[in-house]
Amino acid sequence: MPIASRAGRGAAARLSGQAPCPEAPGFICGTLTVPFDRSGAAPGTLGLRVALTGNSAAPRGDLLFLTGGPGQPGGPTIERMAGRLEPVLKDYRLVMFDQRGTGGGALQCPGLQEDMGSSDLAVPRRQSIADCAAAPGPDDRHYSTADTVADIDLLRRALGARKLTLDGVSYGSFVAQRYALAHPTRVARLVLDSVVPQQGFDPLDLAALPATAGVLRAACRATGCTTDPAADLAATVRRYGNGARILSALTGYEFVDPDYGGVPEILHEAAAGRPEKLLEFFEFVHREVDAAPAEELSQGLHSAALCADSRFPWGTTDTPVDVRPTALDRTRERLTAEQTWPYDPATATGLGSMLVCLHWPREQVPRAPHRRKLPDVPVLLLGGDRDISTPYELLYEQAELIHHPQIVIVPGAAHSVQNRAENPAGRQAVQEFLLR
Repeated sequence: MPIASRAGRGAAARLSGQAPCPEAPGFICGTLTVPFDRSGAAPGTLGLRVALTGNSAAPRGDLLFLTGGPGQPGGPTIERMAGRLEPVLKDYRLVMFDQRGTGGGALQCPGLQEDMGSSDLAVPRRQSIADCAAAPGPDDRHYSTADTVADIDLLRRALGARKLTLDGVSYGSFVAQRYALAHPTRVARLVLDSVVPQQGFDPLDLAALPATAGVLRAACRATGCTTDPAADLAATVRRYGNGARILSALTGYEFVDPDYGGVPEILHEAAAGRPEKLLEFFEFVHREVDAAPAEELSQGLHSAALCADSRFPWGTTDTPVDVRPTALDRTRERLTAEQTWPYDPATATGLGSMLVCLHWPREQVPRAPHRRKLPDVPVLLLGGDRDISTPYELLYEQAELIHHPQIVIVPGAAHSVQNRAENPAGRQAVQEFLLR
């Protein structure tokens, strides 16, 4: 457990040790000291790395960019994000930070890291789950999104900012919404990219399962393939019962190629009883896409946060462990083919994050805020039409909770539009929105 000090419940809201960032000397790095447990029951503090541009007098104030995961640090990517956001940085000071349990203070779970890497959905070994759950012990409950939201408000005070503009990608969009709900008067505007609903991830992934069919068919049309990849996917799942592995591989591969080049042919062969290329595809994604050390995406933090934040077929992680499998079995029996096609109900109940939390130790979890509208501030919702991880259908659901939403769906883009899309339309929309 990366506790920097046991001296008390925290320090004043300030950034200490400010100096040029070692790997990016054009930016300033410092440390934000936060209380480990705000109730005081567990003593100590954490030192969170903060990176920022030097324009402290920026006329529009501070732009806090929130990374995804959960588990990705922010500080190491400030140079890249500054390049993406360069046109607005005369008006904003860019700020990024390492959420507790990430980066240099990453929660270490070697077995789970090896099994899952950066994936949400890869199915880990049972022993890896048990070892990871035991690593932080009873203190794992202090790595929830509610803790991160409280850390952000302490960061705001340390920056001397009355309000923050928040730009969150994937899990970062969830954090941004949770911050806005908890501190509605402290938000100037919001960018939500690859939107996770304000109530959190659906462990059954019932948006991604049917969305896969439309995404693969659109990519097939764009690349001139002559098969029906959705029908072949359904046939492959029926034949091999490997839906969770396929969905995990596809959500990783979208970062490599939003056209999913070669995937229709691989699925067509597998559906016909020739799975060799599909097995090679699984290995490629695990080795070349998902493999990541904890410092890049901590599976320990990922698991601790999701298990604390999410609602499951058995309720929350405060549900006794021994009753959870029965609830999960009942859910699988109730799911319909229409809900899960081109996958099957066993896919929905067999995804990696679900299985991690199925066996996660019982703990008290923070109370989730009621589903309600975000503060009446400008909000841009950004999505890609090739995104399987957070299908744009989720974006439209969240738009109903926003007073005057601006929606931009970028053709040909997959997950994490600002970071990864070749089409510049999403980045241009963000720039225009922030400078309006």
